[in-house]
Amino acid sequence: MDFGYESEVLFPFDVKVATNSAFGHAKLHAKVDWLVCSSSCIPGKGELETALNIIPFTTSTQPGALGDKEIWKRLADRLPKTLPAGTRLGFQAVKDGFRLTVETGRRETEAAFFPEEQYIIDNPSPQKFTATAKGFVLDLKKDSELKAAPAELRGVLELAGGRAYEIAARPGLAAVAAGPMDQGKSAGAQAQLSSTASNAGAEAPAFQAAVAPLVSTDGAGPWAALLRATGLAFLGGLLLNLMPCVFPVLFLKGLALAQSGQQIQTNGHAEKKKLRLHGLVYAAGILSSFWLLVGLLLGLRAAGSTLGWGFQFQSPVFLSLMAGLLFFLGLSLAGQFEIGLTLTSKGGSLAQKQGLPGSFFTGVLAVIVATPCTAPFMGAAVGYALSQSALITFAVFTALALGLAAPYLALTLQPAWTRLLPRPGAWMEILKQATAVPIFATVIWLAWVLAQAYGASLLAALLVGFLLLAIAGWFLGRWPARRVSRMAACVFIALMIALAFYAQRWVQAPSIEATEGAAARSASAAWSAEAVRKAQAEGRPVFVDFTASWCLSCQVNERVALNQPQVQAAFQTKNVLFLKADWTRHDEAITQALTALGRSGVPTYALYLPGEKSPRLLPEALTPGIVLKALQ
Repeated sequence: MDFGYESEVLFPFDVKVATNSAFGHAKLHAKVDWLVCSSSCIPGKGELETALNIIPFTTSTQPGALGDKEIWKRLADRLPKTLPAGTRLGFQAVKDGFRLTVETGRRETEAAFFPEEQYIIDNPSPQKFTATAKGFVLDLKKDSELKAAPAELRGVLELAGGRAYEIAARPGLAAVAAGPMDQGKSAGAQAQLSSTASNAGAEAPAFQAAVAPLVSTDGAGPWAALLRATGLAFLGGLLLNLMPCVFPVLFLKGLALAQSGQQIQTNGHAEKKKLRLHGLVYAAGILSSFWLLVGLLLGLRAAGSTLGWGFQFQSPVFLSLMAGLLFFLGLSLAGQFEIGLTLTSKGGSLAQKQGLPGSFFTGVLAVIVATPCTAPFMGAAVGYALSQSALITFAVFTALALGLAAPYLALTLQPAWTRLLPRPGAWMEILKQATAVPIFATVIWLAWVLAQAYGASLLAALLVGFLLLAIAGWFLGRWPARRVSRMAACVFIALMIALAFYAQRWVQAPSIEATEGAAARSASAAWSAEAVRKAQAEGRPVFVDFTASWCLSCQVNERVALNQPQVQAAFQTKNVLFLKADWTRHDEAITQALTALGRSGVPTYALYLPGEKSPRLLPEALTPGIVLKALQ
């Protein structure tokens, strides 16, 4: 059970000042950490500074007299107070928990108890309220870990009308004595005295009790957040296997498993050992690729760059080389030639591709084609990881890599499961050639992304590169396993790579007309932070679609959710301004906006409502129902 706050929240605390401190202005610095939670929790942090005036304290000084008067005027009355003198309060232990009795002198209509300490009551369980002539009775279920009844029930009691009181109930029923000075005077001292905040909260147990649930709900603090992030990353890695950008590559390993399932029956233990080794090498390829990628991210971040998940797809050279690699692989699958993935680079059959270097390469390729995809659960985990220390970043990305590797690795570690796969035969060669179709479809998509982002010139260069690769494949297929053919193929491949690097000279900055034209074609306006602020100032909701052409998840969400008639009608009915933040090419402003939202990549969907400082984040996988519910 998490306890949180909506809109504004005020945490008062006293700040002690040394007796020899000079009067006058002093600056207070604060490092603040928080969580913004809806369907998932996004960590945030910031460094704040304010100036206060050190003056002699007198009992006549009013709270907020030195600049915070408006804050106190608006919020001070909402702070929990001490119960009025004469109120009768107490609790008794019952079979399943505690019965809290409060007599305020009148019949109460509702009450809720928020405990200061954990593991006393079972927070998710309903609190049974029974009104009495002079107050009420509240039945609370005890926590399953609680062994003995506590000496006190401490916490905040909220009654009808927004009345809130800080209580410390003891067994039995006794009248509350006159309390210390009220919250207003205590908070007034904070407004007058300023120094370092080393004693912040030391004399404000209510403050500590209120903040603790925001930081940690189980006493584990950052460890709980790390476990949550690694768990989400592992689930996201599992789901990556089903994404259209990854599945065609993994299908190649499925063919190898089908072949191995038959060989296990004839070769027994030796084949099982070999299969497990292939699974471990495949996982090693994924792990090493993720570690290399996160090392590059952290290195560039240390150098001052702001990058996010899938950043390499913002490079025209990477897009060209990636499209060329998949095109060349597609030619091999279609049967133009047999490409060997062994360390000796010899041509061979499908069996040769199943060598250990082939398994390692498939793991690397799976990571490369997975980076433009953000599967469900991944957004919050990756965003959290890239905002933390290097050790935590590596831990989260390792969990993501293990999730991606888990299905194939599980099949190799349990060879008996391969019996569920169909028996190998002539169909495998046909299916292998059919696999070239989704590979070529991926190539078309990458070519489209390149044309969308960088224009026809780079698309033309890419098509020339495909021609060079087709000639290289022809040499390998016409004269297989010959040194001359391999040398000729290497020359044409080198020409394609050189062309990819040379063609980036033709890249031009996108014009304003092109940006506005793209937005017009998508029935949305181009995103800017100023446009969001202006719309909110006018009292208009704003929906921001952080997207990219190379993000397949983004394209799917647009077609199945955002572009649906009922969703578009809801946007118009509620006068929602729809903005598109296109991250296809690197945009520092969009990168910083994603970082501020606790995300590091796309898709990301943010709904800004009038009067709310922080936007509401939607899941990475959208349906019309999710969007409509958010708009309601």
